Amino acid sequence: MGSVQQVGVVGCGLMGAGIAEVAARSGGNVVVVESSDDAAKAGLARLETSLGRAEAKGKIESASVVLDRIEVVTDLEALADREVVVEAIVEDEDAKTALFRRLDEIVTDPGAILATNTSSIPVMKLGVVTSRPQQVMGIHFFNPVPVLKLVELVPSLLTADETTERARGWVEGQLGKQAIDCQDRAGFVVNALLIPFVLSAIRMMESGFATAEDIDRGLVLGAAHPQGPLALADLIGLDTVQAVAESLYEEFKEPLYAAPPLLARMVDAGLLGRKAGRGFYTY
Repeated sequence: MGSVQQVGVVGCGLMGAGIAEVAARSGGNVVVVESSDDAAKAGLARLETSLGRAEAKGKIESASVVLDRIEVVTDLEALADREVVVEAIVEDEDAKTALFRRLDEIVTDPGAILATNTSSIPVMKLGVVTSRPQQVMGIHFFNPVPVLKLVELVPSLLTADETTERARGWVEGQLGKQAIDCQDRAGFVVNALLIPFVLSAIRMMESGFATAEDIDRGLVLGAAHPQGPLALADLIGLDTVQAVAESLYEEFKEPLYAAPPLLARMVDAGLLGRKAGRGFYTY
């Protein structure tokens, strides 16, 4: 496969919209599928806002030209002719496996890459529900997608080498990202290191050892982190932090991966961080 022109994205939340944006900015024709008309409208508004900001900063010449390459729909059948489809829906194994079964039925290109943007669910579990596990792999972007350069490439034991290299060509050659190779283990490279660090900060606050502000200030001023771990948790979304922690704990059974009670209570209360207006901080 040469350059990828036909890109599909499932989900137009923060991650899905970001993936659609970078694909369209690189010249691709992008179809994004959302679950409802309201979600599609919200996703399109998210794209318009982000691209407008990029144009104002001189990152792109014309937001409208890029938007013309993106279609947001509610019918998965619109992905039939795609060369690469990236799943970016809720971090739930049952939802993702059901989606990959449908994509396997719908996508007609025999060489299409079916990719997941999961941050924690083993790629193998998604590949084996399809008839083409050799073309299923993880392509894990980082939020905010238009800004952060890193992409983790995660083949399963059944992913063909050719699939991985074609994905690398798309990610690095067309999207202008930098890829690292990861084994198909929960958390991959970044989250397997990052999430225990964030959980440790939550435990420190939970125990009364230090305030959220002092923990974050310590890491910013003392370790040159761009933001502290609790502010970062709010940015990621506390529900996502919890979901990744649970996947890591399920895989490794190590105490450092266990979600602290405070995190679970905050998620139950809907205090999910920036997207909810309140987490460890109020926004």
